[in-house]
Amino acid sequence: MTTATVELQDAQTQWYELIQHVRAGNEIVLTEAQKPVMRLVPIATSGKPRIAGLHTGMGWMSDDFDAALPDSFWGNAA
Repeated sequence: MTTATVELQDAQTQWYELIQHVRAGNEIVLTEAQKPVMRLVPIATSGKPRIAGLHTGMGWMSDDFDAALPDSFWGNAA
């Protein structure tokens, strides 16, 4: 992955080219007055499809999950 730096003002006229650069797996750092303000990076994907239900039963929830919290939790000690 390579990184290119482009002034924000110049990026407005090069938008399509910058997107193509990012699609190729590279990073663009946009600057304003030579100070970095944002990065354009490709979205990382695993390439593997997600499988619903793969970890069924691995988590649990307490029986009192939705019970009211005690006043002491809120800092209202009586």
